[in-house]
Parts: sequence; C-alpha cells; structure tokens
Amino acid sequence: MKLIRRITSSLRAKLLVMFIILTSIPLLVVGLVSYQKSYHTVSDHSKASTILVADQLVRNIDVLFQDTQKLLELGNNPKVLHFLISQSETNAEAKEIVRTFEMYRDTYKYDSVLNIQMVNLYGKGISERRGLFQIDHNPLRNPHFVQLTNDPGLVLKVPPSSSSEFDRLDGFTYPDKSVISIIAPIQQRITNEVIGFIVIDLDDSIIEQFCDNVTIGKTGFFYVLDPQGVPIFKPSAGEQINIPAGNGMPNQFTDTSGSFVQKIDGNKNLVVHVRSQTTDWTIIGMAPLREIIFEANEIRMLIIASVILSAVFAIAIYISLTQRLTRPIQILKNKMKQAASGYLEAKVKPAGHDEITDLSNSFNIMLENIKLLLEKSIREQEQVQKAELRILQAQINPHFLYNTLESIIWMAEAGKNESVIKLVKALSRFFRLTLNKGREWISLKTELEHVQSYLTIQQMRYRDILSYEIDVPAELQVYPMLGMTLQPLVENALYHGIKNKRGMGNIRITGYVENERNIILNVEDNGIGIKPERLAELRRQLERPKDAELPDGPGEGGFGLNNVHQRLRLYFGDHYGLQLDSIEGEGARISLRIPKK
Repeated sequence: MKLIRRITSSLRAKLLVMFIILTSIPLLVVGLVSYQKSYHTVSDHSKASTILVADQLVRNIDVLFQDTQKLLELGNNPKVLHFLISQSETNAEAKEIVRTFEMYRDTYKYDSVLNIQMVNLYGKGISERRGLFQIDHNPLRNPHFVQLTNDPGLVLKVPPSSSSEFDRLDGFTYPDKSVISIIAPIQQRITNEVIGFIVIDLDDSIIEQFCDNVTIGKTGFFYVLDPQGVPIFKPSAGEQINIPAGNGMPNQFTDTSGSFVQKIDGNKNLVVHVRSQTTDWTIIGMAPLREIIFEANEIRMLIIASVILSAVFAIAIYISLTQRLTRPIQILKNKMKQAASGYLEAKVKPAGHDEITDLSNSFNIMLENIKLLLEKSIREQEQVQKAELRILQAQINPHFLYNTLESIIWMAEAGKNESVIKLVKALSRFFRLTLNKGREWISLKTELEHVQSYLTIQQMRYRDILSYEIDVPAELQVYPMLGMTLQPLVENALYHGIKNKRGMGNIRITGYVENERNIILNVEDNGIGIKPERLAELRRQLERPKDAELPDGPGEGGFGLNNVHQRLRLYFGDHYGLQLDSIEGEGARISLRIPKK
C-alpha cells in the first residue's frame, strides 16, 4: 500500500511506471515471439541436422555394402559355377578361382574384406585364405542358407553376433576380430536352381569407426540395431547409457526415419533414427536435448539480454528526459513546502523559457506580494497594539490621579499643609517617573521606585493602617518591564484589602526567577481577603479574551487587574500575565509573570 501511495503521489513515479509499461510490453512481446520463432527454428534445424548426420551415416554404410556386394558377381563366373556343379576339381581350377578373387580385390580395393568363401550344397568349398576345403555337415543346417534357398532373391547381411558359424566353413577363425557376413545364393543360369552360397566376411571395425567418429553435439553418439531391435554396434560413449534392446523392433523405430524426445535417467535426450534400405539395420542417434538446443538457448539468452539492455536504455532515456521535466517541478514543490511552513525567502531560480519557468516566476512574485502584505499587516497590528496600550495607560493614569487628588483634598481640608506639600512633591516625582520621556519600557528598579512613591503618598493618608515592605533582589531590578504594571496591583491591595481591615495592614512586594526563564513578582497583603465566589468571578475576568470588554469602573474591583493583565498578554502572549490567590479573612496575593529578557 505504501508503494502504491508513493507511486500515485509522485508525477515522476507515474511517468516511470507508464514509460516502463509502454516500453516493456512491446519489448517482451517481441522478445517472446522472437524467442519462440528462433527456438523452434533452431530446434527444428538441429533435429534436421542430426537426422541428416544419421542419414549420411546410413548412406556411408549402404555404400560400403553396395561396393562390397560387387564381389557377389563372382557367383556368375563360369569357373565358379563349374566348380560348384562338378564333383571333381583340379588345383589349376582352384588357383584360377583364387586369382579371380585377387583380381576383384585389386579392382575395387576392398581393404575391409577379410575373406571370400564359396560352398555348394554338398559341403565342397573354396576360400581366399584356405583354398579348397570340405565341411563335414550339411550346409543346409544353417538357417541363413535355408532362408536363401527358399528366397533366392535375398542378400543377407549377418552381424557379428550371428556370423561366427561362418568362420568355421573353411576352418579359419578370427580370434581378434568380429566380422559381418554378406551371404547370397549362387544359382544355375538356366534353371535358376540354388547350387551354392557365397559368403563375404567384412571387418566390422569400419562400422564401429563410423559410429565412433560421427557424434551429435558434445556427448551424443550413434548405435545400430538389427531388424529384430538388438544392438549390434555400440560406441564406447553408449556403454554407460541405457540403450533400448529386446525382441522385436521398438515401436518408435518402425518408421523409415524420425525423431523424438526420450527421458533417460531423469534427463531428456533427443533420439533420431534412420533405417538402411540396404541392410535393413536402423541407425539410432542419441544426444542430450540441452546440447541439441544449445544454440536455441544461446539465442534465448541473447534475446533476454537484448530485452534487458533495451529496458535499461529506455529507463536511462526516461531518467534523462524526466530529469529535465520533473526536476524543476520537484524544486518548485519543495520551495512551496518551505513557503507553506513560513519561510518566505524560498524563491526558485528560473532556468529556461517553458511553462514551468513561467510558473516559477509567478511563484516568486506571489512570495514578494505575500511578504509585502505580511509586513503591512504587522505594521498595522503594531500600531493597533500601541493604540490599545496608550488607551490602557490613559485609563490607569486618570484612575490613579483621581485617587491621589482625593487624598490631597482630604489633607487640605484637614489643614495639614506640610503633608499636602510633601504629598504634592511625591506626586510630582511619581508622574515624572511615569512619563519616562514617553518610553513604555522601564527597568524593574524604576517601577519599584514608582510603587514606593505611590505607597509613600498612600501612607501619608493611611498612616495608622498601612505599612509596606519591598524585597526584590537587586540582580532582578536591571531587567526591563512595562511601566505602570505593579502600581495598579498595589492600589488594588490597598483599596480592596487593607482599607476595610481593622488594625494595621501590610503590603509586601517580593520577586524571584522561575525556571531560569520567567520573573515572578508577588504583591501580598494581609487584608480581608476575597470571598470564594468573588475570587472565581475575578479569575474568570482574567481569563477573558484580549478583545473582550472590560468591567466598568473601579467599583467592580477588577478594573486595574484586568488592565494590567491585558497589557501583559498583548505584549508577551497568553502564557504571561496575572494570577490571583486569596483566603478570605487572611489576605490576598497577586502574582505577575513576565519573561526574563
């Protein structure tokens, strides 16, 4: 799901997926079609080539037997016919027949012919190696002779497994060789009656050489089956492989030629077969299928490599193209995120003259306009805040002046001229510090002097009921604060706490640092305290929004507190301001929190 979400949320990822799909599908289709076409073509070509090799082997063997069968013409020689018919013979006739054998050899160059034998129906015979001989049993006991007698038109090719008995016709054997015997009947010219047989012994090594020298692939081989399906020639490579054998020709080899795939010992092998029309033998070729289709597999790997390289090339082209297309969009996207987080200096460097460049220029112009609007809004907000502060200060000063003048009038009416003079001087000093050359910010030390001047003035009026104490560490008095913030709190403690108390009242001002970041100033009194319901009402007033309407006049008891609280919140934020605590009958405490700056 994350991958899908990432793809669908990225223009470059979408383009990549579409590009891969549009390029890969045609490449895969072309690759598969090419592979299937080439695979079948090469496979069929390899099979056809293997069959051609087998067919060539068959032709070589057929040519060998056809050339050798020319020796069968000896059966038509008058001297040979006379030898087989007559009951007696001379050495001169026998020598003449042997010279005829030699003449044929010299003519046709029969290097593979080991011996030529002739025998009549009575056991009289002649051979190249032995000359005249007589066998002691009836030749027709041999099944091959019987078959030729019944069908004189046949010429038999007897493989080594069945030709050993012919080695004993003239008493000569081949202890180190295996022979193939070509047997044909000899017929009388007039009656076509079978009067004898000619036997030509061939060295079978020439057939074995054919099978050993002709291979399929790297490890394939050929072998030969007789008409009954019995292997008669096997190369050395085939000794370790299960070659089909048995009585009767296997069904797969009944056709003149063909091929099929056979699984032997868990491995697939290609088997081709071609039947010789001369010998009726079947030439079998067998090779691992992987070797036959090796070229097809190479083509497959070549096609796969081509498809992969084409895909890589296509992706490389895509990356090169999309780099120019999506990179400017990506840069613009990142700059927009920075601008959205408040960083209005996140401008884009345009490059080029396309639509993305126009969009980047518009984005830069938009940021400049936003900055101008923000600066204008900030200036207007500052002006509004200053106006609000001036209004609040204007509300505080008349309130304090009203109370002080009331005290002066009371003293004047009482005839306390010296006290009036002292009070007026204290009031003059108080207002001189309050004006502070028009600056809103003063040091904590100056603010404490304001409070002390105020308490001096009030102590002259309430001499019998008011005492005060200021205990703020000197290291805190250097920090700045808004003017006229402590005096309203002291005034509130005097008028709502001490004034209504019986006996001496005390106002104590202390300060300390909170969490190394804030300065806490406490104004405590031991007056009458605040009732719980009234305390809750005052706390609710302090929590009102900054733009809420303030209570009307000092009679409500919260005008001065709300005034100071609103000023602090306007300047420092909602985390700063006043906190009110009280216990009825014991006194009250107002805590002022400002940042340590």
